[in-house]
Amino acid sequence: MYIMMRKMVVVEGNAHKVIEQFSKEGIIEKQDGFIDVTVMKEKARRGEETVVAMIRWESEDHWKNWEKSDAHLAGHRAKKEQPKPDYLLRTEVSMYTVQTIKKAAN
Repeated sequence: MYIMMRKMVVVEGNAHKVIEQFSKEGIIEKQDGFIDVTVMKEKARRGEETVVAMIRWESEDHWKNWEKSDAHLAGHRAKKEQPKPDYLLRTEVSMYTVQTIKKAAN
């Protein structure tokens, strides 16, 4: 399994805007190898809120195929013309290869 973690820090009171974007139905759900997206919100502090999106793929190759797909590239080209939202303070992206998963005992 391959996981992309996207951490977005926004001005307090704006986390819902990021959460809404990641909650909308999109084309990623139809991509081969896509598993799911989990969106998490950290408790607000010092005027900031943090939203983390964990996007899970069956493999790194599935993620790479998505990254170079026409649909994904077209979406980025369309957003390139738009200014960054003023409430978005910073974004970090990390990629992980899952090494082990421990499940609850039944």
